[in-house]
Amino acid sequence: MIKRLVIAILAVGAIGVAIVGFNLFRDQAIEDFFATRVIPPAPVVSEVARTGSWTPVIEAIGTVLAARGIDLAVEGTGVVRAVMFAPNEVVAEGALLVRIDDSIERADLEAAWANVRVAEQALDRIQTLGARGITPAASVEETQAAAESARAQIERLNAILNQKALHAPFGGTIGIPRIEAGQFVTPGTLVATLQDLDTLEVDFSVPEQARPQLAIGQRVVLAGEDGRELAEGRISGIEPRIDPRTRLVHVRARIETHDGSLSPGQFVRLRVVLPGEEGAIVLPQTSLVSSLYGDYAFVVRENPEGEGLIAVQVFVTAGRRAGPMVEIVAGIEPGDRVVTVGQNRLRNGMPVTPSGADAAAPGAGTSETGAAAGDAQ
Repeated sequence: MIKRLVIAILAVGAIGVAIVGFNLFRDQAIEDFFATRVIPPAPVVSEVARTGSWTPVIEAIGTVLAARGIDLAVEGTGVVRAVMFAPNEVVAEGALLVRIDDSIERADLEAAWANVRVAEQALDRIQTLGARGITPAASVEETQAAAESARAQIERLNAILNQKALHAPFGGTIGIPRIEAGQFVTPGTLVATLQDLDTLEVDFSVPEQARPQLAIGQRVVLAGEDGRELAEGRISGIEPRIDPRTRLVHVRARIETHDGSLSPGQFVRLRVVLPGEEGAIVLPQTSLVSSLYGDYAFVVRENPEGEGLIAVQVFVTAGRRAGPMVEIVAGIEPGDRVVTVGQNRLRNGMPVTPSGADAAAPGAGTSETGAAAGDAQ
């Protein structure tokens, strides 16, 4: 019995020693593997930072509108006799668009003209008698007032007749008719929209901090959702008052050239082009990585402990942004090769293999150049 117990204890002890030995061997093997393992360089795309021209912009979103665009409505009451236009028809200024039944008003006008003729004949007779001293002056004045009242009635009926016909106040493209022949309409009934598509404008708003940078005549570039440029224009008006609720400044620009694809009411993205600057360091926005401690970038440098290149983390101060580019105020010097693609798998001091147009050698491109690296136009 005692012999069996001793054998069991020895067996358990041997197994325990074997397990501990295996664990020690495994940990040492792992440590030796990583101690001698060479980390392969990570492929990245880099770009040499250079000083050059920089065209800052103010980005905003806006709405296209026609310089002359209105919703047409009738002034008179009655039954529509004729709609004189078709959808999307180009009409000239003064063209007749809608005619409302005016037969009663025209009959009243004929009767008013008859009253005018009677009143004028009576006025001629009474003035002749008054000149002879037969009729008192009061009768002459009363007859003259009656004649003037009859003529005023003509003016009133003509004004009513004008309200029975809707004319185009300016030339432009008319929209879809909202009324039909035979429909009874009242003052204010919407007929259609009329837009002068030859002269377009865009309204947009910018933060109050950007107000000092705006000026009449500054160039504005309009683009669609896909980034394709649609038009160019110039700022034509700046609201002198800042909206106290939104802290925005309302701005209007007149569109000078466009490809014909713009329509009033269309949403567009736009850039107000500010005066160009020289000596700025501009890099793609993909170069920056944001963190709780600030923005940083990776700069490719020679490995001080061996051969090859490594990525060094550098905190930077970013300035203005324009499209895909960003101005670097501090942290990057001209000639630094900055990683623009592949930062997500990098850490400080990690070996890298840069590629791209500026991947020749660290420090390449240290001389200043006037190339518009950050041109946002």
